[in-house]
Amino acid sequence: MKIEKNAIPALKNIPHWFDIVSDKNGNAFTGLRAYRQLALEDFNRLGFPNKKMEKWRHTDLSASLSFDYSLATQDFNMQDVLSDVFECDVHDLESFVVNLYKGRFVFKENNLFTLPKGVIVGSLSAAFDQYPELIEKHFGKYGKTDKNAFHALNSALFLDGLFVYVPKNVIVEKPLQLINAVGASDDVLVQNRNLIVLEEGSQLTLIHCDDSYNYKRSFTNSLTEVFIGANASLDHYRLQNINNNSTLISSLVVEQERNAQLSTNSIILNGGLIRNETYTKLNGEGANASILGVYLADKNQHIDNQVFVDHAVPNCTSNELFKGILDDYARAVFNGHILVRKDAQKTLAYQNNANIILTDKAVINTKPFLEIYADDVKCSHGATVGQLDENALFYIRQRGISEDNARMLLMYAFAADVTQEIKIDSLRDRIEDMVKKRLRGELSICDQCVLQCSSPEKYNFEIDMSKI
Repeated sequence: MKIEKNAIPALKNIPHWFDIVSDKNGNAFTGLRAYRQLALEDFNRLGFPNKKMEKWRHTDLSASLSFDYSLATQDFNMQDVLSDVFECDVHDLESFVVNLYKGRFVFKENNLFTLPKGVIVGSLSAAFDQYPELIEKHFGKYGKTDKNAFHALNSALFLDGLFVYVPKNVIVEKPLQLINAVGASDDVLVQNRNLIVLEEGSQLTLIHCDDSYNYKRSFTNSLTEVFIGANASLDHYRLQNINNNSTLISSLVVEQERNAQLSTNSIILNGGLIRNETYTKLNGEGANASILGVYLADKNQHIDNQVFVDHAVPNCTSNELFKGILDDYARAVFNGHILVRKDAQKTLAYQNNANIILTDKAVINTKPFLEIYADDVKCSHGATVGQLDENALFYIRQRGISEDNARMLLMYAFAADVTQEIKIDSLRDRIEDMVKKRLRGELSICDQCVLQCSSPEKYNFEIDMSKI
């Protein structure tokens, strides 16, 4: 089906276990069907975004929406998926790994895990059944459907996703790694829904990886709702490396209470069309949000980053830094919006978007924006678009480094302002390796390159002796 406004299937086609979900005591959680119905009505009213809308003026979805997609509702053999699809290539990364495949939580034995100190990790659909009180308190409270068509579409059609609950004052020592993979024999429409709840004083590191393991076409619409309680902390990484036939709309919606700390870092390496939306509301004094990102694009790829930071109360801080490198005919969009409400005095808010354009065909549309209604604040914003510094290139080449390697060194140093903020050593090393390889146009290695990668993988080089 083409996912046009009037082509969304009726609710009767959604699996029956979402109609009424019962908890372990036999009580019925009946709100989900009504929630889906309202979301579908919101979507039918809003329709898919188009270029006449200000926030979508530079991102055209018409090509992505022109293909016939099948809804990813069919069951699959989870053991085959676990053995054939998922593997972690981040060496020495000790993490608790969970998997989503085409919007479904993949597991061997249990769809919900209770980790030490009461931490709950597992399937969102299973959490509806076993923890309805947590679901009812937080689900749908932050990712609103009345103004965002993709939030509405996700709310109407999601099948499953990740649920994480961290109790009060619990520190999760090991990072949680979510691997979300898409692969199918036909073009597929995927709806992922995640809910992360951090109670007061808790801490969590979450690594969210979006990947595709073949070159089939897909359209993924992912919505992650996050609640960070008072004095709690979330260290979040969004890693995206999908094929050029894929479209990914990824929304992260965060609610922060008093002294809550959010650090989120988006690393975009590949993708046909990727749009990341990050919304956070600083709803308690002393809250802080650090929102970073780096994006590398070539060919006809399109990368769109949308950030909205809502300073709702006094004495909060936020910082945004996004850097992009564009080659060939690639296009990128950055829209950073900071809202400082009337009572949000003593706000500190900064945002910056810097870009390097390697060809005269690549395009960046950048719009950092401040909306301030308080008078005792310190806020700044800026954007730059330019090419590599010729003087710096000349200086590096005087050290006997080739022009190609000198260009890569400068680009790597440019991106490193973001990648060096990754707090997990093994993850930072792996991401920096992938950035180095990506700057060469592919995830490969060249023994002539001055940026030697630290990955222990072995590489074979075929040499045509007739050329020597």
